[in-house]
Amino acid sequence: MRTSLLLAVAATITLAACSGGGGTSTAPPSGGTGSTQSSQTQSQTAIDTANALGDPVKATADFNDTTSGTSTAERSMNAMRMLTSGVCTSGVEFWSPDKNGDPNSTEEQYFYDTACTELARDVVRIYTINGMSETVSRTETQYAINNTTPIATRTSTVNYVNGSYGSNGYPVVADGFARDSASATNISGSKTIVADDELVMQAGSSGVNSWCGDSAGYNATGIAALHETFGWDGGVSSGGSRTLNADGSVTWTATHAGTVFTGAIGSLSIAAGTENTACPIATPQYTLAGGTPQGNYSIPVTATYMHGELTILTVTNATLAGGNTLNVTTNSNVSPTNSDFITGTIASSGSQIATFAVDCFGDGTLTMTASGTQYVIDDWHVVK
Repeated sequence: MRTSLLLAVAATITLAACSGGGGTSTAPPSGGTGSTQSSQTQSQTAIDTANALGDPVKATADFNDTTSGTSTAERSMNAMRMLTSGVCTSGVEFWSPDKNGDPNSTEEQYFYDTACTELARDVVRIYTINGMSETVSRTETQYAINNTTPIATRTSTVNYVNGSYGSNGYPVVADGFARDSASATNISGSKTIVADDELVMQAGSSGVNSWCGDSAGYNATGIAALHETFGWDGGVSSGGSRTLNADGSVTWTATHAGTVFTGAIGSLSIAAGTENTACPIATPQYTLAGGTPQGNYSIPVTATYMHGELTILTVTNATLAGGNTLNVTTNSNVSPTNSDFITGTIASSGSQIATFAVDCFGDGTLTMTASGTQYVIDDWHVVK
């Protein structure tokens, strides 16, 4: 088992839009391959690093889905650019009610192409409002490109308190609310990723809100070849900001701090405490139980979304666990849905030990440099 270390990442990580375009950051250095770590330790280091990046990216995406999806004016005080129900707009479609016609429902579809012919994500919400509280059952179905058979399904139960709600059951951001979510991602029929999170959105004005939140998660099936599994917990205790921009996009800014863990397969779980309803958060609602802490991370994240899609993500001067550095490049010369759109290099003591490549949805592969062994990344986390 490797020793926990901390090392600052002196690079800026920039990811560009799912819907196309975006800039290119400085290419990651190739580095050497002379690390003295064992193959097992190198894999642990690489997976921990990938998950340390994935936790704040995915948590921010979850928070944004609550408040800034495809077609919900109430989420942005009637200033968000609207989509026409059932009409393709730059690779996104929205329905209210959902395509099945369920009462109190919405459906959002995100496509690999701007013509809305290659489905990537299908998100269905069914909601029940009770005064200032609401419960939402959310099902996200994931598809690989050129494949109409789902590759994964993520189900979530989301609870809101202290909120007011619009015609499509979304919380009114200006009024503030508290939210918690419990989710599980099933791949090939097996529960693979378990992840819970909470968000406290404070009341705001002029399109600006302060927020705080926390999250925890783990790989339930583990990595069989390594005979262990991986988990994480962390959050933003205070100081997060959400800003509605003039073009209808939404920008989230915060520093996410947390810890990565390893453990025997089946040994990890999430401990749920009391929901928070105000910032700052002194005691997170969700923490990881079991396993061995492998080090801490602190990752400043600025993420901008339009119609629920990531358009810009910047991570600056991150501190990561594991004695390793991380450099990431957005490759604007390929399609955002290309598996090499976002590439990165993980190094230990100056030596490259792994690379990763994902599309704008956070799906791709983590490849070990010395052995060529590959691990699958789904929705920003290493799954197998």
